Amino acid sequence: MSSTGKLTIAATAVLLLGLGLFLGKHMEFGSQRSASKQHSVAPDFTLAQLDGAPLTLSSYRGKVVLLDFWATWCVPCRQEIPHFVELQEKYRDRGLQIIGVSIDDSADPVRTFAEQFHMNYPIVMGNAKIAEEYGGILGLPIAFLLGRDGRILKKHIGATAPEVFEKELAPLLASQ
Repeated sequence: MSSTGKLTIAATAVLLLGLGLFLGKHMEFGSQRSASKQHSVAPDFTLAQLDGAPLTLSSYRGKVVLLDFWATWCVPCRQEIPHFVELQEKYRDRGLQIIGVSIDDSADPVRTFAEQFHMNYPIVMGNAKIAEEYGGILGLPIAFLLGRDGRILKKHIGATAPEVFEKELAPLLASQ
């Protein structure tokens, strides 16, 4: 093998090793932050809803909040959202409030999507800052279940069966 070929292989190996170390460190940091966030008060935010009106998370204290980070292009998100619509309808009067945090680049596709899926809960447009405050949103969907006191009780990464949410919501909605 020529010295140029050996140099290319060595450079590629170093690059891959560096990338692996960077990603490993980043993933470790993200999981530590996520773990440390469990049972702490959810980071507050004020974000614009699809109609431009501001939504402040802390104004929902006293309610059980299901905070769903999603996007219109996310296939598992598209599968979960009809279940969230059902949950919101079923448990609204018992104190459930679902809030969708879209990480789409623009509100236009989100508006169309919300109409198509008959989304019956507020949707805000997320940003990199809010994603970072919630431990880094590295994949979708990610849902946080918040108690009436605003504390993060559960974090679900990836699509979650509706029965799981029903089981977790039951005791939270039973307590006032």
